Amino acid sequence: MLFPSVVFLAWFAPLFLCVYFFLPWKNLSFFLFSLVFFFWGETKYIGVLLAYIAVNYLFGLLIGTKNTPALRRKWALAIGVTADLGILAYYKYWIFLLQTVLPDFFGISVGEFHHPHLPLGISYFTFHGISYLVDVYRGTATRAKSPLHVGLYIAMFPHMVAGPIVRYHTIAKALLHRSFTVRRIAFSLRLFAIGMAQKMLIANSVAPVADKVFALPESALDAPTAWLGTLAYTLQIYFDFCGYTFMAIALGVMLGFRLPRNFRYPYFSQSITEFWRRWHISLSTWFRDYLYIPLGGNRRGMARTLFNLVTVFLLCGLWHGAAYTFIAWGLFHGCLLVIERIGGRKLLQRAPRPLRHGYTMLAVMLAWVLFRSNGLHQALQIWLAMFGLNNAPEAKSLLELASNESLVAMAAGLLFAVPFVEQSGKRLWQKAVQTLGHPARLCMSATQTLWAVLLFVCSYICILAGSYSPFLYFRF
Repeated sequence: MLFPSVVFLAWFAPLFLCVYFFLPWKNLSFFLFSLVFFFWGETKYIGVLLAYIAVNYLFGLLIGTKNTPALRRKWALAIGVTADLGILAYYKYWIFLLQTVLPDFFGISVGEFHHPHLPLGISYFTFHGISYLVDVYRGTATRAKSPLHVGLYIAMFPHMVAGPIVRYHTIAKALLHRSFTVRRIAFSLRLFAIGMAQKMLIANSVAPVADKVFALPESALDAPTAWLGTLAYTLQIYFDFCGYTFMAIALGVMLGFRLPRNFRYPYFSQSITEFWRRWHISLSTWFRDYLYIPLGGNRRGMARTLFNLVTVFLLCGLWHGAAYTFIAWGLFHGCLLVIERIGGRKLLQRAPRPLRHGYTMLAVMLAWVLFRSNGLHQALQIWLAMFGLNNAPEAKSLLELASNESLVAMAAGLLFAVPFVEQSGKRLWQKAVQTLGHPARLCMSATQTLWAVLLFVCSYICILAGSYSPFLYFRF
């Protein structure tokens, strides 16, 4: 069950909101509905989610008890984190190790194994569990006395599928008490409509172009086709992911929680370093706080700093999936960050702004080719085609690959992927308020509401028309 679906919008959400707002047991109802949300798509794998909750609650008690000896707390942390990672490794990486890594690098053949089903959101609730245990150990979070609090923190359905990754201490107070206001609910509804429009009107409209191009044989890949497909996927993954997390944040605000913003116009960046401060912010900060800094960060000399950067992004790529393309994607970004750290950033600062932006987007788009391709060979062929270095006797016309709807969505995506519209709107609103005062505020509020209603209606029509496509991060 995903947010932009008839089941969620017409049945699950209305029923849940009625129970949540009109019955006193808010945490319990939220937790039970989150289990239903998970069970709807996973059925028997709900045991995996409950196992995560039980493991992290019990080890959190051991780690957070004041009288527990320091050595025992360390062992409890190590075993708890190992248990979290062990469950993730089995479902996500075990078969990749046995059937791909061992034969390719060690010449060891172990036969065929059935690939286990990957439970919904397992990477996200693994990261939530680990951060909870580590924060309790460090003292930045107080252990939860109630298993319901840990269960709701890990299983909370708004951020279960795609994040953002939330730290326990940021919502601990809200688990005990939270307030609701008309302004918060109105804001959350507008934000949900924006996220839904990003997903349904832009991401889903450009997705067919990316799918067609990445399904073409090498003989049909010329430069315009390769660039068109890469641009389409660049817009698709941003608006798909950003739209979904906007909806998650909106639901969190509506229910009394504050979830962190996950995207800040990453395609407006002027370096890869800046890109990772704007893209999937909760993931990059998680890797920084729980891996990069414990490895030594930048405190042990330049060589160790560069090693730590590459290691973090290697694991970041592997986190996205058990495939060489994801590993290569992570290493690609890690190497670019190393280049910027050893002097590339200073050179960029001397370059004109359009050149800095052009370099960043070129690097990001080349990396997305790795992320989207079925294998390293396909990624290489698309790269060659992008720079006119392959033969394409069967190249197709761009009009065969992109409909008018897709082209309009791509144009809208290019416009809304940068902050110009938002900044222009803010300046216009400020001038109107200075000139007209309170009437301008009322007019702006009414305009925002009308736009939100229009976006929601258009998006819902797309859902009813059957133009829905699966969320890209559904199984990460």
